[in-house]
Amino acid sequence: MANLVVHFEIHAAEPQRLIDFYSALFGWTFTRFGEVEYWVINTGDGSIVTGSAGHGINGGLVQRQGASPQVGGPVAGANLVLGVDDVDAVFTKGIELGGVGALPPADMAGVGRIAYLIDPDGNIFGFISPVLSDGTNVMDAAGANSGQ
Repeated sequence: MANLVVHFEIHAAEPQRLIDFYSALFGWTFTRFGEVEYWVINTGDGSIVTGSAGHGINGGLVQRQGASPQVGGPVAGANLVLGVDDVDAVFTKGIELGGVGALPPADMAGVGRIAYLIDPDGNIFGFISPVLSDGTNVMDAAGANSGQ
């Protein structure tokens, strides 16, 4: 078996607050898992589900067991980077929903346009698009450079 990432978890001191934030920002759906403080996250069409392959992964939201990360402090754990169509729009909407800017939208040559936010519980996450601010799609450029 390949060592692929197949699941992620977001820790939350106030689960409903982050359920509301991520539902509004990305359209994710959350389903309570039994009686425990755990919610299954469905990230949308095309994600991996039991019995079928996909192009993305689903995750979970769990009650945090300790203090929330402090803004400006070191990252404790892994962070997520999500593929989006419009980095600037997601960044703006995330701020409006109560997130804090960690890295404003910026172009990365050969990579795409990327930004990072801190959610209302202090978790940092990023998002990326292959489309730069000038409209150039780095995926198109990569294909042209490889002779495809």
